[in-house]
Amino acid sequence: MPGYFRYSLDLLVERVKTLQNLGLRSVLLFAKVSDSLRDNKGTEATNPNGLMQRAIRVIKKSFPEMLVITDVALDPYSSFGHDGIVDGEEILNDNTVEILSKISVSHSEAGVDVVAPSDMMDGRVLAIREALDKANYRNVGIMSYAVKYASNFYGPFRNALDSAPGFGDKNTYQMDFRNRREAIRETLLDIEEGADMIMIKPAGVYLDIIRDISDVVHLPILAYQVSGEYAMTKVAIEKGYLSQTVIYEQLISIKRAGANSIVTYFAEEATKILQ
Repeated sequence: MPGYFRYSLDLLVERVKTLQNLGLRSVLLFAKVSDSLRDNKGTEATNPNGLMQRAIRVIKKSFPEMLVITDVALDPYSSFGHDGIVDGEEILNDNTVEILSKISVSHSEAGVDVVAPSDMMDGRVLAIREALDKANYRNVGIMSYAVKYASNFYGPFRNALDSAPGFGDKNTYQMDFRNRREAIRETLLDIEEGADMIMIKPAGVYLDIIRDISDVVHLPILAYQVSGEYAMTKVAIEKGYLSQTVIYEQLISIKRAGANSIVTYFAEEATKILQ
């Protein structure tokens, strides 16, 4: 994506240092692994010396005060590009949840502050909470992607991580974008299972959903301004169709809708605008 890159660990330290100097206090990590390390069970995701685990350790060592959040899902590690274990053309929910719990513990062993399951499997928040508690990581938070729509706005991110599904799509476990009421039900279920924070994704074209959730939920609500939203705006600015201040307007609209925090690829630019 424009202005975004994959980093080796040494360059990652420099990148986080730049962000910290700007006043940013949290990072959300995603890993890109080679095809040779991918399989149907996401084995590499629980490797204690895997890329994600090493990234956590190097950031926490260099910047102990930085809040580190990690993506927990199988699609970057899956040979099928799906968020779950595949059997034929079926996604195995319960088998996947077991592995997601192991991934969360592995990230916690590396020193993560918050795990963020983005897979949309049923029951995974409770399973992760129980696994973390059993492993004595009771202070590791869970930022649940309770409301993640099967959106067309994820394209640039999937291209960057090479995590597009190898067959079919993700509509069987991500939410139908025409469905509004399911968002509240899924959110309340995840809160009951032990979520500490709720993520709504995407953000810009789902402001009504952010408002619906904020009206009934008292936990921190985050909204993810995703890669497609970023890329469209970025290109429009670069071509002169829009001014850079449209970034601020978009983020304010997400905040106005009820988000307490925003995950955005514009974090660095927005911070500079605010300063």
